[in-house]
Amino acid sequence: MEQASWVPSSVDLDRPSAARMYDYFLGGSHNFAVDREAAKSVEQIFPGMSGAARANRSFLRRAVRYLLSQGIDQFLDLGSGIPTVGNVHEIAQQSNPDARVVYADVEPVAVAHSTALLADNPLAVAIQGDLRDPDSVLGSEEVRAMLDFDRPIGLLMVAVLHFVPDSDEPHQAIARYRDALAPGSFVAISHGSWDGVTQEEQRSGEKVNAIYSRTDSPLVLRSGEEVAAFFTGLDVVEPGVVPLSDWRRDSDDAFINAYAGVGRKP
Repeated sequence: MEQASWVPSSVDLDRPSAARMYDYFLGGSHNFAVDREAAKSVEQIFPGMSGAARANRSFLRRAVRYLLSQGIDQFLDLGSGIPTVGNVHEIAQQSNPDARVVYADVEPVAVAHSTALLADNPLAVAIQGDLRDPDSVLGSEEVRAMLDFDRPIGLLMVAVLHFVPDSDEPHQAIARYRDALAPGSFVAISHGSWDGVTQEEQRSGEKVNAIYSRTDSPLVLRSGEEVAAFFTGLDVVEPGVVPLSDWRRDSDDAFINAYAGVGRKP
């Protein structure tokens, strides 16, 4: 397949990407035939995937607005994905034009399009970074230039940790980010789960896992207890680590098997 001029040379057009599949579920256009084929296969098993993606996006919006209400004016969005309507900087800068945002993603297409989108925005930047390597992300010149780690920061990990297996030590990575944040900072997480699914749904889920295993980000769903463990060392704000659609609900989002929560660093 001929590589389009806007596609980074490192992109493998023969392998689906979880980030580009998510873009497809959200109705975006920054995906390729291999991504659409994989995404459509997932939709055949779980027809509600597009609704689930939108529900996650809605949680992101609610979480950012909550953090803004708590005085947060700088954000680090890990695993930010491909730009679509309702990005963090759009939400934050609508309320506070001086809000600063750093997007970090391992997917080169996500970073390329984020960089293009932010070309005229001096208070937001996108970097290619792997959340599993916190020292690299936190040590980035762009991150340090944009964010003041002596003041509270909103750290966002929305619909991304379920692509990080235990073997990649996500708890240690989160602890490293948490330790780098100033007191008064917040961490927002949403995460897919098997809790409450029937045996038939779990069998279907295993088929979905098989599809994601072909991507760069195999799917790892966790229980509510396991998701809550990611907030170790933080004071979880009300309503706690709850089903995603129940976290400060303000619309009729589709129900999805996922948990969400926000914790404050004391």
